Amino acid sequence: ISELKQIIASHPDLCGLNVTIPYKKEVLDFLDEQSSAVQSIGACNCIKISNGKLSGHNTDVIGFETSLRPFLKPEHSAALILGTGGAAAAVAYVLEQLKISYLSVSRQKGSNTITYQDIDQNIMDTHTLIVNTTPLGMYPSVDEYPPLPYECMTSKHHCYDLIYNPAETSFLKKAAAHHATVQNGAEMLIIQAEESWRIWNE
Repeated sequence: ISELKQIIASHPDLCGLNVTIPYKKEVLDFLDEQSSAVQSIGACNCIKISNGKLSGHNTDVIGFETSLRPFLKPEHSAALILGTGGAAAAVAYVLEQLKISYLSVSRQKGSNTITYQDIDQNIMDTHTLIVNTTPLGMYPSVDEYPPLPYECMTSKHHCYDLIYNPAETSFLKKAAAHHATVQNGAEMLIIQAEESWRIWNE
């Protein structure tokens, strides 16, 4: 990320770029302007360059919300967000907008953050929406998956993996084996890309 200013300076015709893990939070220091979503989330995945000024946006928000909505049912009133990075912050922002309560899950305990060891039958019963924002299971480490009590999942659970390569991660396979509905991050990727394209061209 220390090379960002140099790269932009050497490409004067560049009008925008996308930011991916692990730089969505680090890139904030380079921005001249931030959208309200970026200010609220503390993560940026889309930069518009205009007259040498860098304005930060978060198109993960629209990508996640638009792709999730068709799968939501009344029983999805509480969620588990696996991971605490920039993508997790965008997911949390959307869930707040949708009035869905959530717990974050990480290796370290914190405020509103539990560890994987804390997840029991009761938490699984009450948190029927599970969103993986970690890189666990991403190619080439396709055999990895978040350490959840998958045996506690039911047909009421919906599991969303932001990973899209592979199309079916071990997390989604294990969830589907327990009758949960599943989706990967491919649609979110396309929607956020189209939104980024719109921002760069408006």
